[in-house]
Amino acid sequence: MPRPAAVVFDLGKVLLDFDYAPVLRHLAAHGRTGLPELKRLLDQGPLLHAYERGEMDSPAFHRAVAEATGLTTPYAEFARIFGDIFREIPPMVALHGRLRAAGVPTCVFSNTNDLAMRHVRAAFPFFAGFDAYVFSYEHGAMKPDARLYEVVERVTGRRGAELLYLDDREENIAAGAARGWQVIHHVAPHTTTAAVASCGLPGSLSPES
Repeated sequence: MPRPAAVVFDLGKVLLDFDYAPVLRHLAAHGRTGLPELKRLLDQGPLLHAYERGEMDSPAFHRAVAEATGLTTPYAEFARIFGDIFREIPPMVALHGRLRAAGVPTCVFSNTNDLAMRHVRAAFPFFAGFDAYVFSYEHGAMKPDARLYEVVERVTGRRGAELLYLDDREENIAAGAARGWQVIHHVAPHTTTAAVASCGLPGSLSPES
């Protein structure tokens, strides 16, 4: 395979870990709904997916959550709590830094939402260092919908094996592979960085890279 011309990163569980548990606990404490039902509703549930497809804006999402759960938390506080679920995965952020230092174009490609991205932009300086961003809520589709992969190709100006794609979800990786992208199923930072290095890019910290 040729050396990739650009690297496409998933965000959640690849560059940033995330945990909805604090949000769910807050909702349970300030509404009428128990944790199991809240988890079904919001942790990759239908309401969150509608929000991440851009079918509602952030205030409308807050109203929908309040109506479904009896939540009494005002919008501003809800926005802060809902966005603050992320933590850096240092080896993967460092990988991006090495690629950027080597002049390799990079793109963030994520199923995500407006509140999350407002928080990420404010809290994580490394996030400003990508060349392109493709977010589900801005395009009305979620991975693995082919329409979103077409957006990546358009904004990066790359296609097929020119793109190397890192994602933790197999169905998303499969959709990229079907387009001829080079793909890495992200399981752990050490295996991903080694796989990136095997593609001829500055992946691992070994002397060879």
